[in-house]
Amino acid sequence: MGCSITTTSPSPLPGPIISSRHRPDSKPHHNVLTRRSLLLSTTSLSLSTASIAATPPPPPPPDTTVTDRVFMDFSLCPNYFRPERTFSDDISSLCSESALLGRVVLGLYGRLVPLTVANFKSMCVNTTSSSSSSSYKGTLVHKVFPGQFLLAGRQGDKPGEVRRPMGLARNTETVEAKAFSLTHSKPGLLSLCLSENDDDDDIKLDPEYRNVEFLITTGPGPCPDLDYKNIVFGSVLEGLDVVTAIAALPTYRPAERIRQFNDLAEFFGDERAQNARASWNRPLKTVYISDCGEVKVTKPSLSPPSLP
Repeated sequence: MGCSITTTSPSPLPGPIISSRHRPDSKPHHNVLTRRSLLLSTTSLSLSTASIAATPPPPPPPDTTVTDRVFMDFSLCPNYFRPERTFSDDISSLCSESALLGRVVLGLYGRLVPLTVANFKSMCVNTTSSSSSSSYKGTLVHKVFPGQFLLAGRQGDKPGEVRRPMGLARNTETVEAKAFSLTHSKPGLLSLCLSENDDDDDIKLDPEYRNVEFLITTGPGPCPDLDYKNIVFGSVLEGLDVVTAIAALPTYRPAERIRQFNDLAEFFGDERAQNARASWNRPLKTVYISDCGEVKVTKPSLSPPSLP
């Protein structure tokens, strides 16, 4: 008896089930990335905007408006160191045959440091010869540092030194941070001497002491060693060539070996070292302020001239 075998072909297995959310190229995946990127970018923008808003604005620059102008005439005195000179001689009698170097006009920053400017202007304007008055007129340029600055206005009782001023206001700007905002960045800057002041200690210890010593930068470059230790309160408006001529005068500079011995003596506390330093950088030709005063500037009229 025959039997028949019926064969059936196996049905094909179902293919792998791939969910659309796991496909790299499916559109829903792109939508998720886009939302995430948008969220991150929005957050970053918000943070950067907040940080910009939290940054304080920069402070305004120092006000260097010129409120006052003064002049100083500088002259050479050939007879200042004559042998027959006496202690009682004043510089007007010693320098009767002086040669004018030229005039320097200084602009003063009265809005930045009004007390410093007022005291300096008073020393320029008060040129009377009374014993109670004090002025820069008739006083020496007592030191010149080549390539840096010149010093004037040292107080003392010798001829050519400033008499101790009376009636000047106490300068509280010497302890205010705003007063030190300008740097000695170029030639022709006028500065109140603080770190470079060489008035005698007995004068500085006087309760009525008023510092009126000043310096003018001579260039050719800046003087960063003076920054934040002296108060810039004006600049040369005219006569920078006169300042340059004074800076070119020869000065007393000891030999290197003497300087080394002086440094060693100062290290051991020898007072003679400081006394010897007082003569360093003095000009070998006597330069003094032969005249000084205020420059009156007439303000121009804003109205047009009348027509004929």
